Amino acid sequence: MTAGVAGREEEEAPRRRRRRQDLLNLLFRFQSLFGLVLVFAAAVLYSPSKNGHLLFTDSGNLFNVVRSISEIGILAVGMTLVILIGGIDLSVGSVLGLASVGSAVLLVEKGFGVVPAVLAVLAIGLGFGLLQGVAIARFGIQAFIVTLAGMQIARGLARIWSGGQGITITYGDGPGQAPVVFSLLGERTFDGLVPIPALIFIVVAALAVLLLRVSAFSRHVYAIGGNEKAARLSGVPVTRVKIAVFGLCGLLAALAGVVHAGQLNFGGPNDGAMYELDAIAAVVIGGTSLSGGRGSVVGTVAGALLVGVLRNILALNNVDSNVQLLIIGLVIVLAAGLQRLRPASVT
Repeated sequence: MTAGVAGREEEEAPRRRRRRQDLLNLLFRFQSLFGLVLVFAAAVLYSPSKNGHLLFTDSGNLFNVVRSISEIGILAVGMTLVILIGGIDLSVGSVLGLASVGSAVLLVEKGFGVVPAVLAVLAIGLGFGLLQGVAIARFGIQAFIVTLAGMQIARGLARIWSGGQGITITYGDGPGQAPVVFSLLGERTFDGLVPIPALIFIVVAALAVLLLRVSAFSRHVYAIGGNEKAARLSGVPVTRVKIAVFGLCGLLAALAGVVHAGQLNFGGPNDGAMYELDAIAAVVIGGTSLSGGRGSVVGTVAGALLVGVLRNILALNNVDSNVQLLIIGLVIVLAAGLQRLRPASVT
């Protein structure tokens, strides 16, 4: 009898271990989503109220959260692709500034229409990213060094292009005025509820998720991040993929710059300063490994939203801005610490 019980316990032990491991894998795979749920619940719990209504859960406030992280979110989507291949891009904030200046100059000073101006600015961002990718993939220069230099170059180009001054975007049909349609980037749709920048962010994120779910390109990205040498030996076009990834990152940084100029009706050479750090923070909090090969755009979106919700509820409670920085920094450290505990089997 005792031997039978002992035998059943021995059979059950591996099953219990597997269940615990499956639960652990699930927690790590969706750590950013669980974190977002916890922060959202805490925000509801500690939300101040007005006339019996919670300020945080007001629909206008919730969409403001998404609007506030739309530019960083777009940058973070591009940064996710770069980090998945084991790289880094420190230039995205400066490229955003260059794109915002370019949008203002082309629309206000050069008389471009909205479509030609936007296409030109996006082409500049794409080209900038491709050049960095060539330097990294073909010439073997470290991504950190190349993009650190790119950060300085893009900022310098923005200052030269703008004459070192910010350019205000005014709207109308006369000379020195931008087409009124560009102002839509600062507006809301769906009965004045959903900000246009939030929609752009959602579309960009959805396309990136689709790209990483169904394309051969995504398999190459993860393979390079997992083991670049093995990927090359397996026939993965490593050089082309790395160049393409940095090109996409530059393109999205330029798109964020266009959104930035449209929201603020202004293009300044110092716009986007330190945005690259916020983008990296969203990626890290979203669970993407800085060593490459593991992570997802869904996690990055959750990470960006987590930071946005946290900042919003702290602001609603009038928490000192310096304390806000401290709290968000601790969240980033916690997310990075969790990655060290993450099982290798979790992608």
